[in-house]
Amino acid sequence: MYQAIVEKDSRFEGLFYTAVKTTGIFCRPTCTARKPKKENVEFFKSSLEAFKKGYRPCKVCKPLENLNQTPEPIRLLMNELSRDPSVRFKDADLVAKGLEPHSIRRWFIKNHQMSFHAYQRMYRINSAFKNIQQGTPVTSAAFDSGFESLSGFADSYKKIFGFSPKKGRVQQVIDLKRIETPLGTMIACAVREGVCLLEFSDRKMLETEFKLLSKAMNATIVQGKNEHFQILEQQLEEYFNGRRSCFTVPLVTPGSDFQNLVWTALRDIPYGQTRTYRQQAAMIARPEALRAVANANGMNKISILIPCHRVIGSDGTLTGYGGGLWRKQWLLEMESASK
Repeated sequence: MYQAIVEKDSRFEGLFYTAVKTTGIFCRPTCTARKPKKENVEFFKSSLEAFKKGYRPCKVCKPLENLNQTPEPIRLLMNELSRDPSVRFKDADLVAKGLEPHSIRRWFIKNHQMSFHAYQRMYRINSAFKNIQQGTPVTSAAFDSGFESLSGFADSYKKIFGFSPKKGRVQQVIDLKRIETPLGTMIACAVREGVCLLEFSDRKMLETEFKLLSKAMNATIVQGKNEHFQILEQQLEEYFNGRRSCFTVPLVTPGSDFQNLVWTALRDIPYGQTRTYRQQAAMIARPEALRAVANANGMNKISILIPCHRVIGSDGTLTGYGGGLWRKQWLLEMESASK
């Protein structure tokens, strides 16, 4: 555990907390603060245990917050945009709300790879796209979404989607949204037919998954509203509270026939139970295809709802999980306790 905190190893997030005797502070394993001497450290399984021993939470890594949690002021801004995409927040508006524009810009660049103003423009474009698909004339869609000129709207639209607004009625967009959970922020993607991606925001292969999904569905991924997000958030909240064992939100799973066969088998693993890769292969009548089954599990883009966390090694040990083994262990323990 000490080696993990020295290396800031994210695989140990959630498995333990580090408490420093000389400062009275406890931290995450990935805290960037200066590392204490080994003899000054003790470890706890939970933040509650650290609290009971009199330790205070670190102000650097904030161990009481959900991992990568969206700050409340930014969440409120995003909610306002969701209610009315035509709203334009300028720096002066942020200052009037008691926010520092540079800090807001830095957070969006880190978490969305774009400035806050670019994020707002993306949201307006998505709103206009939805209106055009519903039959609204291009001119009305542009001005209703907060654009001040048709030429500026057309240029921004084509830069994002790669086609003109007039072709919007026959094209597809994949909507994206950040969702907060007890295990950290998740990224959800959805189209009209259902949810097509749900991953933790710190997953290393997330950018690759975006590219593969966009290519498979011949669509552009853009931040925006989707009718399935509200249902998804509600059902995830119920799941994490131990009040839901299965999900009914529609799913869209672009992939090969074999991959979809494997993903269907994953959904057939009962809540609170586990299966080995060999048992999963037997479920699809392909006992010889262990490696192919494992690869298909790894290609699953919809975490939790398609529960690849319920698959373990033949010796009962936890095997690779895109969200991190600590999350896999947490999910299995939570499901087992909630049965």
